[in-house]
Amino acid sequence: MTDDRDLALALLRWQVEMGADEAIGDVSVNRLAAPPPPPAALPEAPRQPSAPARGAAQASQALPLEAVQESVSTARRIAQGCTSLDELREALSSFDLCPLRATATNLVFADGNPDAGLMLIGEAPGADEDRQGLPFVGASGKLLDRMLAAIGRDRTTAYITNTIFWRPPGNRTPTQLESALCMPFLERHIELVRPKVLLLVGKQAAGVVLETADAITRLRGKWKTYTKSGLDVPVMPTYHPAYLLRHAPAKREAWRDFLDVKNRLASMSGV
Repeated sequence: MTDDRDLALALLRWQVEMGADEAIGDVSVNRLAAPPPPPAALPEAPRQPSAPARGAAQASQALPLEAVQESVSTARRIAQGCTSLDELREALSSFDLCPLRATATNLVFADGNPDAGLMLIGEAPGADEDRQGLPFVGASGKLLDRMLAAIGRDRTTAYITNTIFWRPPGNRTPTQLESALCMPFLERHIELVRPKVLLLVGKQAAGVVLETADAITRLRGKWKTYTKSGLDVPVMPTYHPAYLLRHAPAKREAWRDFLDVKNRLASMSGV
């Protein structure tokens, strides 16, 4: 056994000395031939979404026009039946026609003092707002608080809400259906609060309330008027704090908008 082992080791040493540094197969290989095509990839099995994801996907599919109109009419009837902010909040809590309600953690209704005279309307709740059930509580909210403080206001002297009352999944832009279903409640919200001045924060809020597709860069800094339900409310569109966090130079323009709001409120008695 020892002689065989020594012979095998001697043969290996000889092969190494001769330059044989890799194993050779039983079948010769033509190194000049074209390589064979790679095997066809097997089709990936479709992923099965979780139950909430399936529900959100189904809810986001286009509905027949008649179904949309009926849902919006139902939302308007429910909203108009509310005679107080508490009733409006309760109605939204049980409103199940908006698909966002099924994916959100909390209803985000409002924060602040509805008798303050100044009503701010933002776009849609984010992750922080969804967790706490209050509008503007994340990084954007902290900046908004500082902007309000700069004109002598805070959440006891302002009232804050959104055009959308539930967080869209992944902070995506609300669909037209979602906006249409929330709009009757927003209009009733404004009607119940009866603000002296509306401050629209961001492009989506300005577009929905003013019913325009104009860019916020064209809208901001220019007084508009909200005329619905017997109200004629001065409206100031401005940049969203989230935009200002990304584009610091725009803070100067937003500061002018807030000063205009401050001066407008100061010119009104009892505000």
